[in-house]
Amino acid sequence: MTYHIGDIVKGTVTGIQPYGAFIALDDETQGLIHISECQHGYVKDIHQILHVGQQIQVQVLDIDEFTQKISLSRRTLVPTPTHSEHNRRKYYWTSRDEHTGFKPIAERLPVWVATALEELVHE
Repeated sequence: MTYHIGDIVKGTVTGIQPYGAFIALDDETQGLIHISECQHGYVKDIHQILHVGQQIQVQVLDIDEFTQKISLSRRTLVPTPTHSEHNRRKYYWTSRDEHTGFKPIAERLPVWVATALEELVHE
């Protein structure tokens, strides 16, 4: 069977490695799903997502024209999760104490200048 980039096909998981899973598309053709293409977000353990013998639907991402290796994805078939306003945390980086402005810098600046001039003289 001839496969093209963008095709959505069914396959069977034939092997799992830490970097991805091998998928048999037919009796003669096999492809690889990289671990980053298994699902949206971080995948800690691919064995929790895929199992040998499992039938899955995948999309052909790329076909190397010289080696005929096929790159597959499950992630492209699932809608991208959206984060609602209620789930996001908002961080405010402000000082709730008194407003100090540039006062600490102004107090330390003469010491910094004196140290820098002293280092230049000793060079």
